[in-house]
This record gives sequence, structure tokens and C-alpha cells, in this order.
Amino acid sequence: MSSAEQLASAKFPTRWGNFEIYGFRRSLGADAPPEEAVALVMGDIHGRPPLVRIHSQCLTGDVFGSLRCDCRQQLELALSMISGEGRGILIYEQQEGRGIGLIAKLQAYQLQDAGLDTVEANERLGFEADQRGFALPAEILKALAVPTVRLLSNNPQKVSALERAAIKVIERVPCEVEPSAHAADYLRTKKEKLGHLFTTESSS
Repeated sequence: MSSAEQLASAKFPTRWGNFEIYGFRRSLGADAPPEEAVALVMGDIHGRPPLVRIHSQCLTGDVFGSLRCDCRQQLELALSMISGEGRGILIYEQQEGRGIGLIAKLQAYQLQDAGLDTVEANERLGFEADQRGFALPAEILKALAVPTVRLLSNNPQKVSALERAAIKVIERVPCEVEPSAHAADYLRTKKEKLGHLFTTESSS
């Protein structure tokens, strides 16, 4: 697999402050479309290990404010925490629906409405419980010359993926939000079947 190639950068003012936005692409070979992601960077990310969030695209949550998941809340929490420190990185990957794609995700919603949990729905559609890989974020961090991070995540798979790629995670910082009643089962499945780590009962 090739390393991530930086193809663009620009100033990126947001309501959380001023970032620099970088566009990255990673080739997966002649028979597969390339992976693309953006990195929002604030402040000095080289002085000491920065706060880093790897966020998977969620159109329904991030854009439309769906209450079926906690994605938009986590995204906004991450940007707020990075802003509060004045430094950090948010990597936004195009891995909709834990990597199964938008339409399959909506089909999974339909199965969830019929009583399946998120893992069962993905598997009924022929996918793994979580199809995502996190090689691209690791390559982006290398391209940004960031070998050591404080990872803002509840997902131990992200920690393992970075460390396998020789990115040292010196701290896992919880990324927990107050869930809506609609997301309670979703978060419970994350904890019980996917091994996500939560420090409070409200996030179980």
C-alpha cells in the first residue's frame, strides 16, 4: 500500500477557531479506487504529542443531526477540545456506516427498525460488524510528521491500528457525549459487541 499524498491545503476558519485543512489521497492499486481524507490542523502539532481525533464520515449524523448515533456530538466535542487546547488534529475519513457505504447503512437502519442491532444488521447484509481500516489516518500522521499522539477515541481498534503502523499512542482520551434515548441501544452494542470503552453508565 502506498503512503498518503498531500494534494491540497488551505486556511479553514470555523466556529471552533482557525484551522488549516489538508487533503490527502492514498492509492490502493489499479483495481481499487483511492482512499481520500482530510485533516484539520490547529496550532503547533510538533511541540508535544497533539490531541488527535479520527472521525469516520456520517452523513446522517454529521450533516442531518440524526439521533440514532452520537457521531455529530463526537465530532463537535472533538473540535471543541482541540480548540480548547489551541492545537490538535481531526482526521475525517470517508468510511460511512462503519465502512459499508451510505445506501447499505440505510438498509441496515431498516433492519434495525425490525429489531436487529447494528452489528447484526451489518452481518445480515453480508458485511463485517465493522468494515473500517485505519491505515490512511496513520499515513496522514506520518505525512504531517506526528509520530506520537493523544488519541481522542472510545475505540481500542483505532489505538491498535495506529500502534501497528508505528504511531505511538501515549494516551487514549475518552470521547464521550450524553446520548439521546434514540442512541441508547446503538451505544450499548458498541460497548458489548465492539469493545468500545466508556467511563460512564450514560454512555453504555
